[in-house]
Amino acid sequence: MLYNEFDEMSHKPLSRLGISLIPIIVLVILLALDISIFGSDAILGASQVSLLFCAGVSVWLSTWLFKMPWKDFEDAIKSNIGDVTTAIVILFLIGAISGTWTMSGIVPTFIYYGVKIISPKVFLLTACVICALVSLMIGSSWTTIATIGVALLGIGKAEGFNEGIIAGAIISGAYFGDKISPLSDTTVMASSMNKVPLFEHIRYMLFTTVPSITITLIIFLIIGLSHSGADSDTIGKYTEVLSSRFNLTPWLLITPILTAIMIARKMPALAVLALSTVLAAISAVIFQPDIIREIGSKVASGSDSKIMFTGVVQTIYDTVALETGDPDVNELVTSRGMVGMLNTVYLIICAMCFGAAMKAGGMLRSISELILPFSKRRGSLVASTVVSGTALNGIVSDQYLSIILTSSVFKDIYEKEGYESKLLSRAVEDSATVTSPLFPWSSCGMTQATILSVPTITYLPYCFFNIISPFMSIIIALTGYKVVRAIKQDKQDVNPSSSA
Repeated sequence: MLYNEFDEMSHKPLSRLGISLIPIIVLVILLALDISIFGSDAILGASQVSLLFCAGVSVWLSTWLFKMPWKDFEDAIKSNIGDVTTAIVILFLIGAISGTWTMSGIVPTFIYYGVKIISPKVFLLTACVICALVSLMIGSSWTTIATIGVALLGIGKAEGFNEGIIAGAIISGAYFGDKISPLSDTTVMASSMNKVPLFEHIRYMLFTTVPSITITLIIFLIIGLSHSGADSDTIGKYTEVLSSRFNLTPWLLITPILTAIMIARKMPALAVLALSTVLAAISAVIFQPDIIREIGSKVASGSDSKIMFTGVVQTIYDTVALETGDPDVNELVTSRGMVGMLNTVYLIICAMCFGAAMKAGGMLRSISELILPFSKRRGSLVASTVVSGTALNGIVSDQYLSIILTSSVFKDIYEKEGYESKLLSRAVEDSATVTSPLFPWSSCGMTQATILSVPTITYLPYCFFNIISPFMSIIIALTGYKVVRAIKQDKQDVNPSSSA
């Protein structure tokens, strides 16, 4: 019903496609302006305004040229936003975990023990592993690179490594951890956009992510074996400051262990994240009472219990910064809380409005019909998704928008071809998420190059994980391993291993 008037009003497929591409072209132009003016801060509001404007362009074209009723757009917007309400709650809980896991000392404990294992003879491999672990724990590649990554870069230079190779190891590890972390907003976005349960999405990604990081670590090991040197004092600074500010103890690992058990038992993501937040909050009161009092005393006064309660609540919802005596460590232990998720939620809602307008006007359908002839087989379908996700990073200069647009365009195609949504969500993550720092003009590329003071073109050849992941996604899809197709397959697409 939604597309009937669209089809009747236009007799030439090319004219339909041309009109459908207008909002996309306008969006690309506006986003290019946003990036040139606001840089990486474009995601704080400028990108959202562009999305809403282009949603308006889509609505205007559809109502003017195709006489689409306004109610169709309202219904589509309600439906799209309704589909991501669970993801929005998950994002807020991720913000809560960011605060409680940091202020309870869980994240500092992982960092403290992680950096102690560094060895000059396997520096590149160790740097990649450390960044992967830290990024996995905090769910942010950017924060990992800006803190531990900067420290590792200094150590690597002192060891005599090329700065491009060091940056490649840091970025590879950080994006691996970010990609499979349940605390990562890009991971939540990719799963929610395609209606795949968060932990199911993460488990399915392991089939491509583990081989990619394994190959990456082998390459860094081979490169690094010919180098040796003395450990830098930079790492010692991190461990000393963290141990003096936090009460670091192996008992703090109980919360992440219990969280891992809940994930393994396939409990709902909302329940796991909520319980993990509560456990971390209790740990904060037990192991870091002085820090919680310090946070609470900035707002409340009176009894100790009132101040402690205030500190815990602030840790959950507010952005909290601690003074450690070292600016780099300060950034590492700053938590964003629920408030830190608002810009991402803002972006998701605006993107849902844009996607709804494109879908209700039949424009996504026209674009997907252009792609469909090239996506009849499993391998070509995933390859088309990967190429699109990667190309959109270069076109719209933002990984969030690449995830959203790639998912929106291919969702109906995967459904029509009978493939599970998690195949799409994995292909999107293997491309739109990990290739984002490889484009010098993208928000990720500009940010990482600025933070590390290493040009994108210099570190790009050594971001092995980011380069291998898109190809691995296509290779695994071609083998058919763990790929389920609901409809009857043609003879050329049949593979005994394609059943779950």
